[in-house]
Amino acid sequence: MRGLAGKNMVVTGAASGIGRATAARLLAEGANVLGADVASVPERPGPEEGGRYAFTTVDVSDESSVQAMVAEAVGAFGRIDGAVNAAGVAGGGAVHMVDVAEWHRVVDVNLFGTYLVAKHVLSQMLDQDAVDGARGSLVTVASIEGIEGTAGGSAYSASKGGVVILTKNMAIDYAGRGIRVNTICPGFIDTPMTANIFGMVGMETPRHDIIAEHKLGRFGQPEEIASAAAFLLSDDASFITGHALVVDGGYTAGRDHGVTKMLGLSGS
Repeated sequence: MRGLAGKNMVVTGAASGIGRATAARLLAEGANVLGADVASVPERPGPEEGGRYAFTTVDVSDESSVQAMVAEAVGAFGRIDGAVNAAGVAGGGAVHMVDVAEWHRVVDVNLFGTYLVAKHVLSQMLDQDAVDGARGSLVTVASIEGIEGTAGGSAYSASKGGVVILTKNMAIDYAGRGIRVNTICPGFIDTPMTANIFGMVGMETPRHDIIAEHKLGRFGQPEEIASAAAFLLSDDASFITGHALVVDGGYTAGRDHGVTKMLGLSGS
C-alpha cells in the first residue's frame, strides 16, 4: 500500500483476532505500530522485518487508560498518523432477556470505547502539522450487524450501528482538517470471539446456516479484514472518507434461498 512505510499507527484489540492481524499487516507494510489491548500480549505479531512495534495495555472504556495509550504512542513515535480501533466484545440476546449490566458492558466497549479512542486520537492529530495536507486517518471496526439486523443481536447490533453513524459524523467534522475517518463492517470472521460464540451448545445449526449465507461459503479470516484496514489507512484511499466498507463474503448482498443450487451454480 502506498504511504504506510514509516507512518505511526495505533491498533487496539491487538492481542488477538482482527486487531492482531491488522498490527501484523501494518508492520509488514513498514509502519510503526503501538498495539494495545486489555489483555497483555506484548509479543510482536508477524515476522520480525518491517516497522517498529511496541505494546501497551488499555481499557478502551476508561478515558484515563485511553489517554495514557495515546500519550505512549506519541512518546514512542512522535506523532500518530493512523489508528484502528479493533477492540470489541460480543454479547446480546432478545432485549427482554438482556441484563442491564451486560448491555452496558457491550455498549461501553464497542461504542463508548470507539468514541474515547477517537476523541483522544483525533485531538492528537489536530495538534500535529499536516503532511501533504493530511493529518491522519482513523479506521473504526463495526460489523454487518451494524447495518442490518441479526436475531438476538440487540446490544451488539446497537453498539455497532452506533459505530457506523458515529464514523460518518466524524468524517464530516474532520475532513476540513485533513483527517479521514472510515469504518469496516466485517462479516463473521474466524476469531477466538467467534469461536466462543459458535462453540456454545445448540449453536451447530446457526453456525451452518450463517456460513451458508456468506456467498463465498466460509467465515472470513482476520487477515482479510486487516488488508481492508491497511487500505483505508493508506494513500491509496486518499479520497475515501465517511465510508462503511463491507467485507463479508457476500453476506449482505442478498438472500439465496437455495436458488443457486437449483440453477446448478452452487459449489465448485
